[in-house]
Amino acid sequence: MPDIGAIIFSCLAILLAGIVRGYSGFGFAMIAVLSLSLFLPPVEVVPSILILEVAASFWLLPKVWKDVDWRSLTWILLGVLAGTPLGVYLLATVSALHMRVSISLAVIVVVISLWLGFGFKKMPGRLVMSLIGLVSGVLNGGAAIGGPPVVIFYFSSPTAVAVGRASLIALFLATDAIALGNCLAQGLIRSNTALLTAIFLVPLVIGVTLGSRAFIKTDEKTFRLRILQLLLVLSAASLVRALW
Repeated sequence: MPDIGAIIFSCLAILLAGIVRGYSGFGFAMIAVLSLSLFLPPVEVVPSILILEVAASFWLLPKVWKDVDWRSLTWILLGVLAGTPLGVYLLATVSALHMRVSISLAVIVVVISLWLGFGFKKMPGRLVMSLIGLVSGVLNGGAAIGGPPVVIFYFSSPTAVAVGRASLIALFLATDAIALGNCLAQGLIRSNTALLTAIFLVPLVIGVTLGSRAFIKTDEKTFRLRILQLLLVLSAASLVRALW
C-alpha cells in the first residue's frame, strides 16, 4: 500500500476523474490510471479502476437510460466484440509504445478537424457504426484506449449531446464489465484491490455527482467544446506518458 500522502493525492485524482466522468460520460479510467500509476504498478491499479468504472456507470445509467441510442450502441458493440481479439493479437505482435503514440496522434488530428468544423451531417448507417466499433475494439484490445473513436463518433454526429453522453455511459458499462470479467478470470482481483476500491469509492461518488450536476447546467455548444478540449488534453497526456 502507498503511504498516506500518496493515498490523499490518489483520492484527489479519483475525485477529479469522477467529476470528468459524471460530466462527459468518459475519461475516468485514463485520468485515474495515469495518476495512480505514479505510485502503484498498473497490475494493481487497473482492476480497481475497472471496478470503480462499473460502479460509476451503475450510478449514472438509471438517470440517462431514456436518452441511450440503443440502435447505434448495438452495432458499435458488435464491432467492439469483433475488433477486440484483433487488438489483443496486435498487442502481442506490435510495439505497445508505437501503438499508443500512433493512437494519441491520430486522436489529436481528428479532434483538430472537428474543431475546424468536420462532422457527420446525419447519423451514419449500420456499416459505419460497426466499423467505428471495430476500430474501438482493436484499440481497446491492443492498447486499452478504445474510447476516443466512439466519443468522437457521438459528439461529431447530429445527435443531441445528452444522447451521446448516455450512450457512452451504457457502452462503457458493457466494455468495462467484460474487462473486469477477464481480470477475475486471470486472478488479478486481490485483497489489495478491494481495499483500494473501498478507499476510492467515496471520492468517486462525490465526483460523479458534481460532474452530473455540472452537465445539467451546460448548453450543447459549450459541452461539445469542452469535450474536444478534454479529448485533446487526454490524448496529449497519453502521448507524454507513452514517450516518458
